[in-house]
Order: sequence, then C-alpha cells, then structure tokens
Amino acid sequence: MYNIIEMSKYQELEREDAPKRKCFNGDNFNGEYKKTKREFVLLNYENNFFNTKLKDKVKHYFDKKQNGITWWGGIYPTGHVLSSQIACLNFLFELRSDKNAVLTIAKNIKEDLIDVLEIDCDKEGTRAYIAFEVVSYNDYLNENENGQKPTRGANCTSIDALILAKDKNEKTILIPIEWKYTEWYGNTDKSIEDGRGHEKGSQESGKTRLYRYSKLIKESEQLNIKLEDYKSSIYFFEPFYQLMRQTLWAEQMIKNKDNDQIKADDFIHVNVIPKENHDLLKNDLNTNKRRKPYTNGELKGSLEEVWKSCLKDTNKYKIIDPKALLSNIDKVVYKDLINYLAIRYK
Repeated sequence: MYNIIEMSKYQELEREDAPKRKCFNGDNFNGEYKKTKREFVLLNYENNFFNTKLKDKVKHYFDKKQNGITWWGGIYPTGHVLSSQIACLNFLFELRSDKNAVLTIAKNIKEDLIDVLEIDCDKEGTRAYIAFEVVSYNDYLNENENGQKPTRGANCTSIDALILAKDKNEKTILIPIEWKYTEWYGNTDKSIEDGRGHEKGSQESGKTRLYRYSKLIKESEQLNIKLEDYKSSIYFFEPFYQLMRQTLWAEQMIKNKDNDQIKADDFIHVNVIPKENHDLLKNDLNTNKRRKPYTNGELKGSLEEVWKSCLKDTNKYKIIDPKALLSNIDKVVYKDLINYLAIRYK
C-alpha cells in the first residue's frame, strides 16, 4: 500500500519559520521529541503558551486532582511548537470564562445561537463555557474494556474543545471542535492494521475498530453511507476516521443525554483548520486513494466535499479558520492575546 511519509508544504514551512517568531521567551530550541533533539521543539515547554498565567491555569485544569486529562505525547505539555493541542489552548483557554467572548465564538459558528452554558463535565472550580479533551461519562462507542469509564485525552474518542449553546428555539446545541494545525494524512487503512504487539498480517487492530464502530455507523442518522462491510471504507481513513468517531460521539451524547453530565438536543461538528493548510483542505491530494466511500468506486474532492458527501445533514458540519473563529471578540480586552496569536500563528 502506498503511504505518504514526507511533510506537507505547510508543515515544512511552519517547522522552519515558527521557531524564528519572537514569542517563545528567548527559548533556544533543540528540545527532545521522540527521544531526538529537534529544531522546532522548545527546551522549556512552558514557553509554548501565551503567557505564564495561562500556562499555570492550563496545568491546573489538566491536573489529575482536577480533571485528570492526559497530555498529548506525555505527562507534561509538549514543547513541540506545531502541536494542535497547544494551539487550541492558546486560542481558546484565555476566553473560556468570558460568556460574551464564548458566545461570539459560537455565533461565528452558527448565527442563530443566543446563549452559552457552563459545561458540567469539568470539576467544580474549573468549569466555564469551553471544556477541553471532553469524553462521555459512559462508554457509548465500545472503546473501553471491562466497563471502564473513558479517560480524558487517552485511548478513546476525546473532543479537543467543547461549547454548549442555546439556539433561538431554546434547543441545547452541542458543539464539538476538532482542532488542526499542520496535520495532514497518508492513506493508511485503519480497518486492516495489525496493531502493536500483534502478528503481521493479523489485522487485529483493524478488526477491533470494525467491531467497535460498524453497528453504530449502520444505526447513525447522520452518517449516510451504509455498507454491508465497512472494511476499507472511507470511515477508516484519516482524517475521516476521526470525523466519523466524533459524529458518532455527538449522536450518542444526545441519545444518552439522560444518563450523561452533558445534556444536548442537537449538535454542530466543527473542524478548525488554518486556511493555509492546503494539503489537508485542497482537492488534489496524492492521497486520494484513501477516499473510497463505496467498495466499487472512488470519490475525490476537498476534505469538506468528501466528508459532506458522507453526511445526511451537511449543516451539522463546518470548517472554519482559527482567525475567523475568533473574529469579533473584544479587541481591547483581548489585545495582548490577539497580538500574540498574530505573531505565533501568523
């Protein structure tokens, strides 16, 4: 199977350019990532945040005594300057307790939203109008063994950021946000992977994934491509594999709202992607082999076109640039944050 392993153009440019930006407190870089020193990894991960105050708030929020959230790539925040988890936190964490700011963000997603609600999945004292690395209270996606509850940020479907809003009809709207920065994907088929520790050719991890999600896909009201066998279907190629799981998550949260801390009547699924990340967004990827919604054909197009072709209600999915997501927030109150984001993420 053909796999793309080289960087995308945007990722390559950001690896070279981002460390030159004057927003890392003079950090000398060459920190370790995957046991190797890298020019795009900070020596001190604390310099990866907007400021020290934000860093302290985020660490408190993630702490095991608070919300018990696992960091991407380790027990501490990463020093990798292209981390989408860090980008999401830099853009949104400072605003999360400001109801007007979060409502502005919600309206940038869907104009008819009129209110935002505190999110009860967070521990008291850390609750606000945006939550991070959110999971369901119970395991609705068959992802945990022995009846264990989902762990935030690890080994299950976690939502990068979540907003809970009210629309003009007084319906509660769940807004799961998937945040991307420089990511792009090859054409690995996750329905046939062997997985770590399994015999080559066994496809054990792929079989597990098919077992977990196939019945849920068939029963989904939003996912409209129905097959007898979902092996090697579009739902098991990135980034659609993530989008499939998050769609199922949102549906199950609504279906099970009486049994969960988060209660909603409907949802809109949001993908935040920089408009400069053409290799993820554009329609002429070399990795179009992965875009196969049907067993006897191949569907090509942009990420948005392909994914919306898999959805019954296309209004429930939206791609938005991070700058557009924060447009219209108070430019006086958030002057320092806006200036930082403009330098850090151009």
